[in-house]
Amino acid sequence: MTARRKVAALAAVGVAPLALTALSAAPAAAHGSMTDPVSRVSACFQEGPESPKSAACKAAVSASGVQAFYDWNAVNIANAAGKSKEIIPDGKLCSAGNDKYKGLDLPRADWPSSKLSAGNHTFRYKGTAPHKGSFELYITKDSYDPSKPLKWSDLEEKPFVNVADPKMENGDYVFDGKIPAREGRHLIYSVWQRSDSPEAFYTCSDVVFGQDSGGSGAPAPAASAPSEQEIAAGADKSSVEHHGHGDADARTGAEATGAAPAEKPQAGAEPQTGDNRPEVNGGAEKPVTTADDNLAETGGDSTTPYIAIGGAATLAVGAAAMFATTRRRAATGRHGR
Repeated sequence: MTARRKVAALAAVGVAPLALTALSAAPAAAHGSMTDPVSRVSACFQEGPESPKSAACKAAVSASGVQAFYDWNAVNIANAAGKSKEIIPDGKLCSAGNDKYKGLDLPRADWPSSKLSAGNHTFRYKGTAPHKGSFELYITKDSYDPSKPLKWSDLEEKPFVNVADPKMENGDYVFDGKIPAREGRHLIYSVWQRSDSPEAFYTCSDVVFGQDSGGSGAPAPAASAPSEQEIAAGADKSSVEHHGHGDADARTGAEATGAAPAEKPQAGAEPQTGDNRPEVNGGAEKPVTTADDNLAETGGDSTTPYIAIGGAATLAVGAAAMFATTRRRAATGRHGR
């Protein structure tokens, strides 16, 4: 190989890793969390990751670190594909088996909680990056003990809410359900399974029916959902990005088109489809096909910079090869004269 061809080959090999390095560092996309009833991770983010007020959130931050709570909207499994019960181990339901969020799995009877009562309830799930998919909500059995690690067997076998593609209002997925009768402290577990990729998101919401002693003779603090101002203030410290999927862009379906609102889904009904589907940036999002295990950080139109950078790597390799070919032809022409 001539010296010039060696230089061209080295250029091609050298540029590609640089482009791929940029690819791996591409921005991530946030997705969301339950805010009514408030999820553990949302409640601790609202308290302030660096100075939480409640004993439970202080312990969670101590176990997981501050960053997990600035990244409050990305508790996920990239390749869940509807197999959540098979791949999330007992004791790690609230973190979805993700060590980053292990503080959420702490068995405590004093987590900030939301007051609930049996009967009809309107649930809200903040969708910082909307996707098509279904929501399943499970509630703990009467025998639930919050001082022990949460197991799948602590939840009722079937969800009491199962709805597909609920409508959005001001950046929140909104859907109705009928809450079963319970007494004291319980937990509602949500699974948001995307239908445009195998990715799924998870939340644990601590709730109280009637009176709650917090397990220590004093009521546990009330959970509060983060406000839009608090979400915006914490965005700079988050390692995930919204990519424009805030309240304005998240108005979808009937709300965005001005059409009459679709009927609200009924609790326990089969997943619904139709005009009530989220449409991001004017259309359905493309399925994420990357093999990266952290699909939570590649959702929505955030695939665009990945494709662009990958294309840049390909163009760089092609340009180097073309350079080598052109120089070789030029040299041949000179020698042939």
